[in-house]
Amino acid sequence: MSAPTDHLPSAAETFTVTAGPDSAGTRADRFLAEAIGSLSRSRVKALIIAGAVTRDGQPLRDASEGVRAGSTYALAVPAAVEAAPLPQDIPLTILFEDRDLIVLDKPAGLVVHPAPGNQDGTLVNALLAHAGDDLPGIGGEKRPGIVHRLDKDTSGVMVVAKTERALRTLSETFANRDLDREYLALVWGVPQPPADEIEGDIGRHPMDRKRMAVVTRNGKHALTRYRTERAWGAACALLRCRLATGRTHQIRVHLAERGHPLVGDPVYLRRTPAAAKLLAEPARSALLAFPRQALHAASLGFRHPVTGEALQFSVPPPPDLAGLLEQLPASSTAGNAR
Repeated sequence: MSAPTDHLPSAAETFTVTAGPDSAGTRADRFLAEAIGSLSRSRVKALIIAGAVTRDGQPLRDASEGVRAGSTYALAVPAAVEAAPLPQDIPLTILFEDRDLIVLDKPAGLVVHPAPGNQDGTLVNALLAHAGDDLPGIGGEKRPGIVHRLDKDTSGVMVVAKTERALRTLSETFANRDLDREYLALVWGVPQPPADEIEGDIGRHPMDRKRMAVVTRNGKHALTRYRTERAWGAACALLRCRLATGRTHQIRVHLAERGHPLVGDPVYLRRTPAAAKLLAEPARSALLAFPRQALHAASLGFRHPVTGEALQFSVPPPPDLAGLLEQLPASSTAGNAR
């Protein structure tokens, strides 16, 4: 152990390890976890991604990078923060609730779970205030069980478990894709054919670790099905998307890879799309100025984890997205592919 280096964030404790010849080629996260002993590999990986690890004084960003014999690795473990999120009175739109689960319409802009940069003001904080006294407990704590996530700026239907049993069963339901889930996505351009599948492994972008990408190595299988609901000439289209898998940013990545990024996507829309020139004002400016990805989880159907009852929930697009769609020309082509 040694003092933190200049390249590391402030830390409660810093570990410094020099790699020997026997460690050469080992994944960096595995090497550090084994060398330190008190941290799991997943924890080390998260710290690497967060910029808390250096190799020979330079930031290490890739947890899978092979260890270099003779190099010195320093890992800064940040000071511990209070583990239990605090209840916060944040308005929620509840669609259904019983002893086992809550189904809600998540607004755009609401982070699901506390994390660095968003320690409070999250859905979990809101749920603790809403149902904290009625939570039987998960893992020995009075907390909601997050079964699946929606990106901060994606709106729509979510289900959250209130009990250990519901969390386990719903997690299996999502893992097995034994559910009915549909998204609305407003994209630039009009995909061809009007209904299709997009398949491609998804993993971290090789040059930008904050983004996901379709990759040929070290990715996870991903399959997205879409059909065109409406099209406005060749300028933009409203798609209905279904996920056969559930990867991070899957719809956003697959549609961007196909050449049809989501309107307003701050991560995967890298430049003004050529299709924007095909829209007249003021619709063009409205779409270009939309401040978030135009993605909405429109419906969710599944079996109740305890009773087995078939449940189905649908919510319309929120006001900002609905208002954006209203600014598009009245004349459009309705999709008829199924």
